[in-house]
Amino acid sequence: MRHGAALGNPETVGAAESKGALRANAGTSAARYLVPLCFALAVTACVAHRPFEEPGDDGSSDETPDAHGGSGGAIGSGGATGVGGKSGTGGATGGGGAAGSGGATTGGSSASGGIGAGGTTGSGGKTGSGGMTSVGGATGSGGKTGSGGMTSVGGATGSGGMTSVGGATGSGGMTSMGGAPGAGGTIVISGPCDVLAAGGNPCVAAHSTVRALYGSYTGPLYQLCKGTPGTGPSSCAAGTTLDIGVLAGGHADATSQDTFCTGATCTISIIYDQSPNGNHLKPAPAGTNKNSPDSPANATDVKITLNGISAYGVYIKTGMGYRAGCTGCGVVTAKGTATGDQPETEYMVTSQNGLVDQCCFDYGNAETDKNDDGNGTAEAVYFGGGVVWGTGAEGGHTDNTNPWVMADLENGLFAGFSTTNPSNAQRITTNTALHFSFVTAAIVGDTAAQNAGLGRFAIYGGDATAGALRTMYDGIRPTLTGYVPMKKQGSIVLGIAGDNSASSSGQFFEGVMASGAATVTTLNNLQANIVAAKYGQ
Repeated sequence: MRHGAALGNPETVGAAESKGALRANAGTSAARYLVPLCFALAVTACVAHRPFEEPGDDGSSDETPDAHGGSGGAIGSGGATGVGGKSGTGGATGGGGAAGSGGATTGGSSASGGIGAGGTTGSGGKTGSGGMTSVGGATGSGGKTGSGGMTSVGGATGSGGMTSVGGATGSGGMTSMGGAPGAGGTIVISGPCDVLAAGGNPCVAAHSTVRALYGSYTGPLYQLCKGTPGTGPSSCAAGTTLDIGVLAGGHADATSQDTFCTGATCTISIIYDQSPNGNHLKPAPAGTNKNSPDSPANATDVKITLNGISAYGVYIKTGMGYRAGCTGCGVVTAKGTATGDQPETEYMVTSQNGLVDQCCFDYGNAETDKNDDGNGTAEAVYFGGGVVWGTGAEGGHTDNTNPWVMADLENGLFAGFSTTNPSNAQRITTNTALHFSFVTAAIVGDTAAQNAGLGRFAIYGGDATAGALRTMYDGIRPTLTGYVPMKKQGSIVLGIAGDNSASSSGQFFEGVMASGAATVTTLNNLQANIVAAKYGQ
């Protein structure tokens, strides 16, 4: 069922990695005659420097910079070079000027490598900590170099984790976002939406019950309903509600849920959109397939940990599902989502656990009228066994025996596409099953202009706890009628299909819809951020 451009062995989405290096030159014998002069100048020109380490505390990464990666006193404070924070300021290129302030080791350009923008380069942040000693605040402000780290924002590597690049206090690593904050010593945490925005793909919808998806997000993640729930968008009409927010570091406040729900039944009545668009998900209204409203998920069915902190995911079972942007939805009109043939990027963190191979465990773009409006009117990321449509390399439809990342493009779950015997039920050998408790599942829906007018979509997947994403398919859209150009409508579904098919089951922890077709580099950086969250650890 998958469309096939180039078929073959799955590719690994690569990650670039570079490291800066400093060389210190030994002084010449003439130095002995300059000792008196240096001593006289030392009072006013020398600056004390000591290495600085700050462990990540946002759950995104535990890495800290190597104390030897540029924290050297002489280098950090080095005469005109060290004070010449201008070198550090040059950090805008990530390399930070000549020399010694470590700017060069800040890894700016290395950081841009995303995955693997190594800790030691990040420990340039140590040099930045020279910024802490006010060696030309400009050096500290080398946080600008950090901003180069945006690609490594969250890199599994985090350019030295939470404390890399950002000068003084390692504002960077996970978020090298905040150049200026780097100079001030503020820790800035980055999330998937920060990574995507840095790649030119801002989030238009961002949903999670386990963590903030923006470094700056401080609002609620989801709403609990205590009491006997109803169905549909007003499922908590007779219950008591509580919004669950985020703790320092961006984790969900699961302790408040435990307290609120003790001795009672709790369901999830709203999954808030963390983007500015307000595309909040509520239990779905009736559709043409399941013509009754959907039930909310039990709030305590799937408890996990992220970096040692408890959180609750969303366990969607048969008859449950959430939606925004449809007739009868809690949010009637979705804002910012792709329509027509506009490009988009979608991902979710899900699991091989709890899957039921029925239609359809989706997250993404669907019809606004809750009907099946024909080929190409939906585009959602799917994880499961393919129901009756296509499969990956292993073949077969056996629940969670072989779950694949696929694209629900309406009237077919596509693991890719091949022009040999084209259909919506193909076996695509480049797409392999993912047997992980936490899975990153992503699709990119590009425009009809790609591939000489045949359109493009791509599928990526991997272990959400380690490693890079794999390219499961990247090629033309199905050559069947209706898929080029696409006719997306912009509704948002979770756990169901566009016509409210709600027979599947699966687990959901976070997901995003973003504008534009993300590059492989951006997707690598996204995966690095997810891995750094430490799911299940």
